[in-house]
Amino acid sequence: MEVKIGVRSVHRELVVETEMSSEQVEEEIRNALAADRGVFSITDMKGRRVLVPVASLGFVEIGEDEPRPVGFGGTL
Repeated sequence: MEVKIGVRSVHRELVVETEMSSEQVEEEIRNALAADRGVFSITDMKGRRVLVPVASLGFVEIGEDEPRPVGFGGTL
């Protein structure tokens, strides 16, 4: 799943491909926001961790759980 993270004062968003479900990503965000000086963390498909202090979060866009078919092989 693709997760886009907007960081304040940064013009480009971070795009992370993760194996987490949308519910898991949302839970991580909620936990980070609830903590005093919380840090949102997510692990990408290659095992790298991305850490963003919640004070710097601008937005988090959570993609679809299931990938959409692309090209002529997809069913309609």
